This record gives sequence, structure tokens and C-alpha cells, in this order.
Amino acid sequence: MRFGWKILGKWIVTAAWPYINSVLHLGTILHLLGADMMTRFLRLLGEDVVSVSGSDEHGTPIEVEARRKNIDPRKLTDEAHAYVTEILRRWGIELDNYSRTESPVHKKFVKEFMLGLEEKGYIFTQKMVLPYCERDKIFLPDRFIEGKCPRCGYPNARGDQCDSCGALLDPLDLISPRCAICGSKPVLRETTHWFFDLRALEDKVRRWLENHGELWDNVKNYSLRWIKEGLKPRSITRDNAWGIEAPFKGAEGKTIYVWFEALLGYLSASKEVLERSGRSFEEFWYDENTKTIYFIGKDNIPFHAVILPAMLMASDERYRLPSIISATEYLLYEGEKFSKSRRIGLWADEALYIINDPDYWRFALARIRPEERDTNFSWREFVKIVNSELNDDIGNYINRVLTFIEKHFDSTIPKPRELDNTDQEFIDRVWLHYSEYIDSMLKTKIKHASEQILEIARAGNQYLNKRAPWDEVRIDRERAGTTMYIAANTVALLALTLYPLTPNAARRIWRMLGYEEPLERSRYPSQKSFIIPPGRKIGKVEPLFKKLPQDFIERIEKIIAEAREKAQKERPEYLRF
Repeated sequence: MRFGWKILGKWIVTAAWPYINSVLHLGTILHLLGADMMTRFLRLLGEDVVSVSGSDEHGTPIEVEARRKNIDPRKLTDEAHAYVTEILRRWGIELDNYSRTESPVHKKFVKEFMLGLEEKGYIFTQKMVLPYCERDKIFLPDRFIEGKCPRCGYPNARGDQCDSCGALLDPLDLISPRCAICGSKPVLRETTHWFFDLRALEDKVRRWLENHGELWDNVKNYSLRWIKEGLKPRSITRDNAWGIEAPFKGAEGKTIYVWFEALLGYLSASKEVLERSGRSFEEFWYDENTKTIYFIGKDNIPFHAVILPAMLMASDERYRLPSIISATEYLLYEGEKFSKSRRIGLWADEALYIINDPDYWRFALARIRPEERDTNFSWREFVKIVNSELNDDIGNYINRVLTFIEKHFDSTIPKPRELDNTDQEFIDRVWLHYSEYIDSMLKTKIKHASEQILEIARAGNQYLNKRAPWDEVRIDRERAGTTMYIAANTVALLALTLYPLTPNAARRIWRMLGYEEPLERSRYPSQKSFIIPPGRKIGKVEPLFKKLPQDFIERIEKIIAEAREKAQKERPEYLRF
């Protein structure tokens, strides 16, 4: 046991695949950041990790847009995927494989998986009556059709889901339906579709949920309520041209419903990266000690906590079912939902034109991560996080320690003498927060983990103020050396704990501490101990962060407008708005 958690050795870390019809905004990049932070954290624990995500390219929105422009959908998604990949690079998000649903490996995997479900009796056909557009001569599944939501009355609900209340819908549920391409009223026509018999797995999925000890409460409660209403077979084919061809006999002209195939992307993307490195897919996905983690938003809970487990159970009982589903609540922007159409929110490319250091954004999003309730991003809170927490609490402490050692101990970590009660109380407090940090990260409670980092820095500042080494060094140099030895080791612990959240800043701290080997090769200490030996020469000390100017809030609207204009010029035409 380490900090109350049994370390297992193998982990599959995933993030929800962002749909490629839009640039990532702060709310969508949140999940990719979570996966990146968790991957970095686990590797500092010495764990064997595979981390994946990718671009969700298929489905009706892309096809609708391509039809409107009279171009190949692949042209749109090629450009969009390349742009999103570049954004992730700028944000320092380094997953092992950021794949795409147009990947040949993914397509092959999905087809074989679906045929396996059919062979085991979980797929059946059924005739359906669906809306059909006589003007465009196509059936209208999912987002090809819009109308009024039958549950909340939202006028622009789609045929698969209502963006207002989150209800999962069927095209026939919509009131006053209309074709999303031409706006005409559809007629009803008969067609045949293939269904996944989700109902047959209801008891298995319920027992799995009820007995799961690590699921977040919001995930377990929402999923059990969903099952209580009764699971129904779900159509896994669509009358779309853009997607993965349905492999079933007689299903020519149909594709696999994007939600079913995108869920399998976690498996196919890990298969890609494992086989590229000479390892086997089964080595991870069939190992009973492997843990799988999914970073998603709460609107995707039923797909990840019910449908995906059901698919894995039906396919092969050896598959590892979700260990942790880290489902955040909504991140709001100044009190409102992100909306591309209404230009409400901040997009990931724009953010880096406002502040070009991704560490500021990464830390801020960790601090406001909506793990327990909907959380508001506000510019006032952002300034407070950057100026008070990053700069004053963390950066100032690190600078105080290292500049003192540079000035008074010839840039050399001093040798300590016997510790007294004040020293020991500080060390105990730091290790209490460090242990809580480890435990929180293992539970994917990143916001709480970030609070522990701050508490370590705050405790450090209080320790320096209490010890007053600037006085100690004049009276008792050895006493001052002990203080700075302890403080320097706390700085090293801060570098390690900050690394998942702010990797660039953590590497800079590591170099200032005099380390030449990469921080990534280090490991979290598993017991109370000092990290840095006395006698180590530290490197050049530089300020770690800088404050935002006092008039930042007053000028923010102008700053955003300028950033948005620059970002729009960079984006592929399809992603501009």
C-alpha cells in the first residue's frame, strides 16, 4: 500500500474524443487536460501507462456541412484534426496517441467488434419508420433533423439529444420536426436498422454499478437512475454516408452510429499505440490488474457508465471495465453555458493569444475544475489564481528559498544539523498535504490535489516567516542552513507535484535546483524523506511566474477581441465562426 492505495502497475487513461466540428473551448479541453495530468502523475509514481484520445470525425454534423459545401467530408476533418492536434501541442497535452475515427485501425476494429456482437446474439434487425426529406432524398437521423424537445420545449433540439436539458432523443420524439439541411418538413418512410440488445445486459450492468466501489457518486447515481427507467435496444446503424460502413449482411449503404464506434476508439487507439511499440493490446485490456480511467463531461455519463460497459461485457468478459469515470459537471463562462452560435466562452486557441504560457491556463483550469458542481470561469477568479496563487503563494516561495541559498550559501544546498520541533512540525504538515495530493490524484480529484500543492507552498512561506533565516544567518549560520535545507527540499516536492499541472514551470524549478536529468525520470517519494542531498549546486535562479497587470480586467474585452481575430485567421475555414 502507498498512501492508502494499492498501486497496480498498468493503467489505460482516456479522454472523451472531441467532436471535430468545432475548436476546443475551455470546457472541452478540460477532459484532455485531465488525461494528460493523470498520465504525467502516474508515470512519476513509476506506473505503466497508456493514454489515448482522438478526433471524433463521423456523424451527421460533418456530413450536413459537407453537403452544404458540396465537398468530401474527409477534407473538412483532415484540416480540423490537424488544427486540433496543433492546439493540443501548444497546450502541452502529450497523450501517447491522439488518434482519429478515420484511422484504418479504428475502422477495422469497429467492424470486427460489431460482427462479434452479432455472432454472440446481441445484434438484431428491426424495421423502423423514420423521417425522410423528399427534397434532399435522405433519411434524417440524429442531427439531420431538428425540432422542439418533448421534455423541456427547447426549439432547436436535435434528433439524438437536446442541448438544453440533455435528454437523449429519437428523431420521432421531436415536435414540429424539420430537415437540418433545407428546413423542409419530413415525411415518414420505412427502413431497416440493426440494434444492440442493451436490454439483455441490464441486470449485469446494474450489478456492476451497484458493486463498484470507485465510481464517483454523480456517475453511479445518474447511471442507476437511467437503468431504473429500463434499458431499451439501441439502433447501432444509421442511413448516413459518412462513417464506418456497417459490416452486417444486408446493411449496404448504412454506417455505424457514431456514438457506438467512437466509444470503441478508446480500445482501437490503445491498440494502435501498443502495437507500434511492440506490445500487445491484450496485455493491457485483458489484465485483471489494469485500471481504466475515463475523463468525460457529465452529459456523456450514460454512454460511458452503461453503454460502453454493456458492449464490453457482451463482446468478451476479459475486457477491463471502467475503473474510474471522472465525469465533471459543467464549466460555465461568466455564468453562462459555452455557445459557439452566441459567441459565449473562450476557445483554446484564443486563450494562448491572451496569455501564451499554457501553464497559467492548465493551473487555472485545475483550480476551477467542476468536480462536484457546475463551476464558473470568471476573469476575476482567473486573475486571482494567477496573481495570488501561482505568483504569490507558489512562485514567491520558490524564489525566496533559492535566491537566499544563492546569496548566502554560494548557490549550494547547505548541510542540516539536528532538527527542532518547529522544523518537524513543518515537515509533518508538508507530508500530510503531499499524502493528500497523492490520494486525490489517484482518485482523479485534480482540483483537490491542486489545493494541496498550494497548502505546501503556503506552509513554506509561513515556515520562512517564522524562522526568519535572514536573521538566523547573522546569528547562527548552521541554523539558517538547516532552515534552507528543509525549504529547498520542499521546493523539490513542489516541482514534482506541480509537474502534472504545470510541466514547463516544474521543469524550470528542477533545473534551478541543479538537476541535469529530466524531471520525468524522477519518482514521487513513497515515504517521508528528503529529496535533495546537501552540497548540490543549484542553477541560475529566475522568477517562475509573473502577475497579470492591474488593468487586465478593465481591458479584457479588447484583449479577447484581438485574440479572437488572430485565432480566426489561423483556423481552417470550416472551424471559423
